[in-house]
Amino acid sequence: MLKKAMIMSAGIGTRLEPLTLSVPKPMIPLCNVPVMDFSLLHLSNNGIKDVIANVYYLSEQITERYSKKNKYGINFTYIKEEVLSGTAGGVKKCQSFFDKNDDFLVLSGDGLTDFELKEAYEAHKKSDAIVTIIVKEIDKTEVSKYGVIVTDENNLVKHFQEKPKQEEALSTLINTGIYIFKYDIFNIIPANTFFDFAKDVFPRLMETGYKINTFKTNRYWSDIGSLSQYKNSNDDVLKGAVSTSHQLIGDIENNYISASEINDAEITGCCSIGKNCIFGRNVKIENSILWDNIIVNDGVTIKDSIIASNNIVTENIERAVVGAGTEYRVLT
Repeated sequence: MLKKAMIMSAGIGTRLEPLTLSVPKPMIPLCNVPVMDFSLLHLSNNGIKDVIANVYYLSEQITERYSKKNKYGINFTYIKEEVLSGTAGGVKKCQSFFDKNDDFLVLSGDGLTDFELKEAYEAHKKSDAIVTIIVKEIDKTEVSKYGVIVTDENNLVKHFQEKPKQEEALSTLINTGIYIFKYDIFNIIPANTFFDFAKDVFPRLMETGYKINTFKTNRYWSDIGSLSQYKNSNDDVLKGAVSTSHQLIGDIENNYISASEINDAEITGCCSIGKNCIFGRNVKIENSILWDNIIVNDGVTIKDSIIASNNIVTENIERAVVGAGTEYRVLT
Protein backbone atom coordinates (compact mmCIF):
# COMPACT_ATOMS: atom_id res chain seq x y z
CA MET A 1 0.00 0.00 0.00
CA LEU A 2 1.01 3.63 -0.34
CA LYS A 3 3.14 4.82 2.57
CA LYS A 4 3.50 8.55 2.06
CA ALA A 5 1.41 11.50 0.89
CA MET A 6 1.72 15.20 0.25
CA ILE A 7 -1.03 17.74 0.87
CA MET A 8 -0.73 20.86 -1.28
CA SER A 9 -1.38 23.67 1.20
CA ALA A 10 0.29 26.80 -0.12
CA GLY A 11 -2.62 28.50 -1.88
CA ILE A 12 -3.89 31.93 -0.83
CA GLY A 13 -7.57 31.25 -1.45
CA THR A 14 -8.57 34.51 -3.12
CA ARG A 15 -11.98 33.18 -4.16
CA LEU A 16 -12.77 32.42 -0.53
CA GLU A 17 -12.18 35.98 0.66
CA PRO A 18 -13.04 37.51 3.06
CA LEU A 19 -12.85 34.23 5.02
CA THR A 20 -9.26 33.57 3.98
CA LEU A 21 -8.12 36.99 5.14
CA SER A 22 -7.79 35.44 8.60
CA VAL A 23 -7.24 31.71 7.93
CA PRO A 24 -5.52 29.69 5.17
CA LYS A 25 -7.70 27.47 2.97
CA PRO A 26 -6.80 24.15 4.69
CA MET A 27 -7.95 25.63 8.01
CA ILE A 28 -11.44 26.60 6.76
CA PRO A 29 -13.78 24.78 9.21
CA LEU A 30 -16.36 22.24 8.14
CA CYS A 31 -18.70 21.57 11.06
CA ASN A 32 -16.11 23.28 13.30
CA VAL A 33 -13.22 21.08 12.09
CA PRO A 34 -10.54 22.30 9.63
CA VAL A 35 -11.00 20.70 6.23
CA MET A 36 -7.44 19.35 6.35
CA ASP A 37 -8.38 17.22 9.36
CA PHE A 38 -10.78 15.26 7.15
CA SER A 39 -7.96 14.51 4.69
CA LEU A 40 -5.54 13.43 7.42
CA LEU A 41 -8.10 11.12 8.99
CA HIS A 42 -8.89 9.57 5.60
CA LEU A 43 -5.20 9.00 4.93
CA SER A 44 -4.64 7.47 8.35
CA ASN A 45 -7.62 5.15 7.96
CA ASN A 46 -6.06 3.93 4.71
CA GLY A 47 -2.67 3.21 6.22
CA ILE A 48 -0.79 6.36 5.23
CA LYS A 49 0.93 7.71 8.33
CA ASP A 50 3.68 9.92 6.89
CA VAL A 51 2.46 13.20 5.41
CA ILE A 52 4.21 16.34 4.22
CA ALA A 53 2.65 19.67 3.26
CA ASN A 54 4.01 22.70 1.47
CA VAL A 55 2.91 25.85 3.27
CA TYR A 56 3.09 29.54 2.43
CA TYR A 57 0.12 31.79 3.27
CA LEU A 58 -0.63 32.12 7.01
CA SER A 59 1.48 29.01 7.34
CA GLU A 60 1.91 29.14 11.12
CA GLN A 61 -1.75 28.18 11.59
CA ILE A 62 -1.18 24.95 9.68
CA THR A 63 2.15 24.08 11.23
CA GLU A 64 0.97 24.88 14.76
CA ARG A 65 -2.05 22.59 14.48
CA TYR A 66 -0.38 19.56 12.94
CA SER A 67 3.33 19.57 13.76
CA LYS A 68 3.04 19.10 17.52
CA LYS A 69 -0.08 17.06 18.10
CA ASN A 70 0.34 13.95 15.92
CA LYS A 71 -3.32 14.09 14.94
CA TYR A 72 -4.91 10.81 13.84
CA GLY A 73 -1.60 8.97 14.15
CA ILE A 74 -0.03 11.03 11.37
CA ASN A 75 3.67 11.90 11.35
CA PHE A 76 3.39 15.41 9.91
CA THR A 77 6.16 17.51 8.44
CA TYR A 78 6.26 20.50 6.13
CA ILE A 79 8.35 22.73 3.91
CA LYS A 80 7.86 26.48 3.92
CA GLU A 81 7.75 28.07 0.49
CA GLU A 82 9.24 31.54 0.42
CA VAL A 83 8.09 32.02 -3.17
CA LEU A 84 5.15 30.15 -4.67
CA SER A 85 6.29 27.58 -7.22
CA GLY A 86 3.06 26.15 -8.67
CA THR A 87 1.40 22.82 -7.98
CA ALA A 88 4.18 20.68 -9.46
CA GLY A 89 6.93 23.00 -8.22
CA GLY A 90 5.63 22.62 -4.68
CA VAL A 91 5.74 18.83 -4.97
CA LYS A 92 9.29 19.03 -6.34
CA LYS A 93 10.39 20.87 -3.20
CA CYS A 94 9.20 17.87 -1.17
CA GLN A 95 11.14 15.32 -3.24
CA SER A 96 13.57 14.38 -0.45
CA PHE A 97 10.61 13.31 1.73
CA PHE A 98 9.71 10.46 -0.62
CA ASP A 99 11.50 7.15 -1.07
CA LYS A 100 13.00 6.20 -4.42
CA ASN A 101 11.09 3.44 -6.22
CA ASP A 102 8.00 4.08 -4.05
CA ASP A 103 4.77 5.52 -5.38
CA PHE A 104 3.15 8.37 -3.45
CA LEU A 105 -0.10 10.30 -3.19
CA VAL A 106 -0.67 14.03 -3.73
CA LEU A 107 -3.91 15.81 -2.85
CA SER A 108 -5.19 19.33 -2.27
CA GLY A 109 -5.46 20.88 1.17
CA ASP A 110 -8.87 22.37 0.37
CA GLY A 111 -10.47 19.18 -0.97
CA LEU A 112 -13.06 17.06 0.81
CA THR A 113 -13.34 13.43 -0.22
CA ASP A 114 -13.71 9.85 0.94
CA PHE A 115 -12.51 8.38 -2.37
CA GLU A 116 -11.52 4.73 -2.71
CA LEU A 117 -7.80 5.10 -2.05
CA LYS A 118 -6.87 1.40 -2.00
CA GLU A 119 -8.80 0.66 -5.18
CA ALA A 120 -7.23 3.68 -6.88
CA TYR A 121 -3.76 2.47 -5.98
CA GLU A 122 -4.50 -1.01 -7.30
CA ALA A 123 -5.62 0.53 -10.60
CA HIS A 124 -2.47 2.65 -10.68
CA LYS A 125 -0.17 -0.36 -10.19
CA LYS A 126 -2.01 -2.37 -12.82
CA SER A 127 -1.73 0.44 -15.38
CA ASP A 128 2.04 0.89 -14.95
CA ALA A 129 1.47 4.58 -15.73
CA ILE A 130 3.70 7.33 -14.35
CA VAL A 131 0.62 8.95 -12.80
CA THR A 132 -2.97 8.08 -12.05
CA ILE A 133 -5.38 11.00 -11.85
CA ILE A 134 -8.47 10.55 -9.71
CA VAL A 135 -11.41 11.73 -11.82
CA LYS A 136 -15.06 12.38 -11.05
CA GLU A 137 -18.16 12.39 -13.27
CA ILE A 138 -20.08 15.66 -12.92
CA ASP A 139 -23.08 17.30 -14.51
CA LYS A 140 -22.25 18.89 -17.86
CA THR A 141 -23.49 22.25 -16.65
CA GLU A 142 -20.51 22.36 -14.25
CA VAL A 143 -17.66 21.50 -16.63
CA SER A 144 -16.56 25.10 -17.23
CA LYS A 145 -15.27 25.23 -13.64
CA TYR A 146 -12.84 22.34 -13.97
CA GLY A 147 -10.18 20.61 -16.01
CA VAL A 148 -11.93 18.05 -18.21
CA ILE A 149 -10.29 14.74 -19.14
CA VAL A 150 -11.03 12.56 -22.17
CA THR A 151 -10.05 8.89 -21.79
CA ASP A 152 -9.85 5.80 -23.97
CA GLU A 153 -11.33 2.36 -23.34
CA ASN A 154 -8.41 1.52 -21.00
CA ASN A 155 -8.94 4.64 -18.84
CA LEU A 156 -5.80 6.27 -20.22
CA VAL A 157 -5.86 9.98 -20.98
CA LYS A 158 -6.34 10.90 -24.63
CA HIS A 159 -6.35 14.65 -24.04
CA PHE A 160 -7.21 17.45 -21.62
CA GLN A 161 -9.60 20.38 -21.83
CA GLU A 162 -9.05 23.19 -19.35
CA LYS A 163 -12.37 24.69 -18.22
CA PRO A 164 -14.17 24.27 -21.55
CA LYS A 165 -17.48 25.87 -22.39
CA GLN A 166 -20.38 23.52 -21.77
CA GLU A 167 -21.10 23.13 -25.49
CA GLU A 168 -17.44 22.38 -26.24
CA ALA A 169 -16.80 19.82 -23.49
CA LEU A 170 -15.88 16.39 -24.86
CA SER A 171 -16.34 14.66 -21.53
CA THR A 172 -17.92 15.06 -18.11
CA LEU A 173 -14.94 13.55 -16.30
CA ILE A 174 -13.00 16.16 -14.35
CA ASN A 175 -9.62 16.25 -12.64
CA THR A 176 -10.07 16.23 -8.85
CA GLY A 177 -6.50 17.31 -8.14
CA ILE A 178 -5.72 13.96 -6.48
CA TYR A 179 -2.77 12.09 -7.98
CA ILE A 180 -0.81 8.87 -7.46
CA PHE A 181 2.70 9.26 -8.85
CA LYS A 182 5.67 7.08 -9.55
CA TYR A 183 8.86 8.54 -8.11
CA ASP A 184 10.01 9.01 -11.71
CA ILE A 185 7.74 12.05 -11.96
CA PHE A 186 10.53 14.07 -10.35
CA ASN A 187 12.56 13.62 -13.55
CA ILE A 188 9.90 15.67 -15.35
CA ILE A 189 9.67 18.57 -12.89
CA PRO A 190 12.59 21.02 -12.93
CA ALA A 191 13.95 22.35 -9.66
CA ASN A 192 13.55 25.99 -8.60
CA THR A 193 11.04 26.68 -11.37
CA PHE A 194 7.39 27.67 -11.27
CA PHE A 195 5.75 24.56 -12.67
CA ASP A 196 2.13 23.47 -12.80
CA PHE A 197 0.65 20.01 -13.30
CA ALA A 198 -2.15 21.01 -15.66
CA LYS A 199 -0.21 23.56 -17.72
CA ASP A 200 3.29 22.07 -17.71
CA VAL A 201 3.67 18.49 -16.45
CA PHE A 202 0.74 16.74 -18.12
CA PRO A 203 1.29 18.31 -21.57
CA ARG A 204 4.97 17.30 -21.36
CA LEU A 205 4.00 13.73 -20.42
CA MET A 206 1.60 13.55 -23.36
CA GLU A 207 4.21 14.92 -25.77
CA THR A 208 6.86 12.43 -24.68
CA GLY A 209 4.61 9.37 -24.75
CA TYR A 210 4.17 8.64 -21.05
CA LYS A 211 0.97 6.87 -20.04
CA ILE A 212 -1.41 8.87 -17.85
CA ASN A 213 -3.96 6.67 -16.14
CA THR A 214 -7.28 7.66 -14.55
CA PHE A 215 -9.38 6.20 -11.78
CA LYS A 216 -13.01 7.26 -11.58
CA THR A 217 -14.25 7.67 -8.03
CA ASN A 218 -17.89 7.07 -7.23
CA ARG A 219 -17.48 8.47 -3.75
CA TYR A 220 -17.85 12.02 -2.48
CA TRP A 221 -15.52 14.77 -3.71
CA SER A 222 -15.72 18.53 -3.35
CA ASP A 223 -13.29 21.30 -4.20
CA ILE A 224 -13.83 23.99 -1.58
CA GLY A 225 -12.70 26.74 -3.91
CA SER A 226 -15.59 29.19 -3.70
CA LEU A 227 -17.86 30.56 -0.99
CA SER A 228 -20.95 28.81 -2.35
CA GLN A 229 -19.09 25.50 -2.62
CA TYR A 230 -17.83 25.93 0.93
CA LYS A 231 -21.40 26.34 2.18
CA ASN A 232 -22.54 23.32 0.15
CA SER A 233 -19.68 21.19 1.48
CA ASN A 234 -20.48 22.09 5.07
CA ASP A 235 -24.11 21.08 4.46
CA ASP A 236 -22.95 17.81 2.89
CA VAL A 237 -20.97 16.92 6.02
CA LEU A 238 -24.00 17.67 8.19
CA LYS A 239 -26.21 15.49 5.98
CA GLY A 240 -23.73 12.60 5.93
CA ALA A 241 -23.03 12.80 2.19
CA VAL A 242 -19.33 12.30 2.86
CA SER A 243 -18.22 9.38 4.99
CA THR A 244 -16.51 10.55 8.15
CA SER A 245 -16.63 9.94 11.88
CA HIS A 246 -18.93 11.71 14.31
CA GLN A 247 -16.00 11.58 16.71
CA LEU A 248 -14.36 14.02 14.33
CA ILE A 249 -17.20 16.53 14.15
CA GLY A 250 -19.32 15.80 17.23
CA ASP A 251 -23.02 15.05 17.61
CA ILE A 252 -25.43 16.36 14.99
CA GLU A 253 -28.91 17.34 16.12
CA ASN A 254 -31.74 18.24 13.74
CA ASN A 255 -29.29 19.03 10.93
CA TYR A 256 -27.15 21.40 12.98
CA ILE A 257 -24.01 21.14 15.06
CA SER A 258 -22.91 23.50 17.81
CA ALA A 259 -19.87 23.80 20.04
CA SER A 260 -21.64 26.55 22.02
CA GLU A 261 -24.66 26.73 24.30
CA ILE A 262 -27.47 27.91 22.06
CA ASN A 263 -29.87 28.66 24.96
CA ASP A 264 -33.22 29.63 23.44
CA ALA A 265 -31.88 30.52 19.98
CA GLU A 266 -34.01 29.12 17.16
CA ILE A 267 -31.81 27.00 14.85
CA THR A 268 -33.29 25.79 11.55
CA GLY A 269 -31.87 24.25 8.39
CA CYS A 270 -28.22 23.24 8.04
CA CYS A 271 -26.26 25.23 10.61
CA SER A 272 -22.79 24.97 12.08
CA ILE A 273 -21.94 26.99 15.21
CA GLY A 274 -18.43 27.22 16.65
CA LYS A 275 -17.03 27.67 20.14
CA ASN A 276 -17.72 30.50 22.58
CA CYS A 277 -20.65 31.98 20.66
CA ILE A 278 -23.10 34.03 22.71
CA PHE A 279 -26.72 34.55 21.65
CA GLY A 280 -29.11 37.19 22.89
CA ARG A 281 -32.87 36.76 23.25
CA ASN A 282 -35.05 35.84 20.25
CA VAL A 283 -32.12 35.02 18.00
CA LYS A 284 -32.85 33.03 14.84
CA ILE A 285 -30.21 31.26 12.78
CA GLU A 286 -31.15 29.57 9.51
CA ASN A 287 -28.91 27.70 7.03
CA SER A 288 -25.78 29.50 8.25
CA ILE A 289 -22.21 28.89 9.38
CA LEU A 290 -20.87 30.71 12.44
CA TRP A 291 -17.24 30.28 13.41
CA ASP A 292 -15.85 30.82 16.94
CA ASN A 293 -16.31 33.74 19.34
CA ILE A 294 -19.35 35.39 17.77
CA ILE A 295 -21.85 37.53 19.68
CA VAL A 296 -25.37 37.79 18.23
CA ASN A 297 -27.47 40.58 19.75
CA ASP A 298 -31.12 40.35 20.83
CA GLY A 299 -33.68 39.87 18.10
CA VAL A 300 -31.17 39.28 15.29
CA THR A 301 -31.89 36.85 12.45
CA ILE A 302 -29.01 35.33 10.47
CA LYS A 303 -30.08 33.57 7.27
CA ASP A 304 -28.09 31.83 4.52
CA SER A 305 -24.86 33.45 5.72
CA ILE A 306 -21.29 32.72 6.77
CA ILE A 307 -19.65 34.62 9.65
CA ALA A 308 -15.96 34.29 10.50
CA SER A 309 -14.63 34.31 14.06
CA ASN A 310 -14.54 37.30 16.43
CA ASN A 311 -17.52 39.23 15.12
CA ILE A 312 -20.47 40.96 16.78
CA VAL A 313 -23.72 40.76 14.82
CA THR A 314 -25.98 43.70 15.67
CA GLU A 315 -28.53 43.55 12.84
CA ASN A 316 -30.28 41.04 10.61
CA ILE A 317 -28.18 39.64 7.80
CA GLU A 318 -29.14 37.44 4.84
CA ARG A 319 -26.99 35.86 2.12
CA ALA A 320 -23.87 37.53 3.46
CA VAL A 321 -20.30 36.52 4.17
CA VAL A 322 -18.70 38.40 7.04
CA GLY A 323 -14.94 38.02 7.35
CA ALA A 324 -12.45 39.24 9.88
CA GLY A 325 -13.06 42.81 11.04
CA THR A 326 -15.37 44.70 8.73
CA GLU A 327 -14.87 42.70 5.54
CA TYR A 328 -18.26 41.88 4.05
CA ARG A 329 -19.41 40.15 0.87
CA VAL A 330 -22.72 39.08 -0.62
CA LEU A 331 -23.07 35.31 -0.96
CA THR A 332 -23.99 34.50 -4.57
